[in-house]
Amino acid sequence: MRLKVLTCLVAIGALCAPQASAGSRIQVETRTYDVSGDTGAALIVAINRKGPKRGFMTHAIAQTSYVASWDLVVLQDKGSCRVRQANGTMSMLYTFPRVVSPMTPALRKRWSRFFAGVRAHEETHGRVARQMMRAAELSVAGLRIANDSSCNKARREARRRIEAVYAQYEAKQIAFDASEHRQGGHVEHLVMALIKP
Repeated sequence: MRLKVLTCLVAIGALCAPQASAGSRIQVETRTYDVSGDTGAALIVAINRKGPKRGFMTHAIAQTSYVASWDLVVLQDKGSCRVRQANGTMSMLYTFPRVVSPMTPALRKRWSRFFAGVRAHEETHGRVARQMMRAAELSVAGLRIANDSSCNKARREARRRIEAVYAQYEAKQIAFDASEHRQGGHVEHLVMALIKP
């Protein structure tokens, strides 16, 4: 079972919605894209032009994407089926802007604060995704279905439980983004602090 989700920090405007845990394996990669400009406003324009795509026309400041998959170990015993183990794997990719042009000390200081806020935002998405993986793992731990000699019912029920956990945590991601991207919210403050000297 695989799940692909993108979370991204949009330069000005809304954020699209959405990292994992103990028994799950997490593989994290970070990529950058280059921007240049001699002012904060010029850097935001470059981000809006070159940032990771979100939809057809919108570009984000940063983005967190992941693919989750599950390998279920099921055991059949006397006509019933039990999920012995759920092995989750998540491949996560963070994409961040990187300034390649020279910066004045003042702009560098503002950029550092801006970037720290962007990174913290994306890492929150990562934390929620990690919690999701752990919750999904726990949701199928010990699952047993009677009269299931082929284990098809157990696999279907495990899939249903995992998908229900995904939906619950996706709602958390969306609520976080709505809070961060509201008018006068954290993202707007980050952008304005970078733009205004």
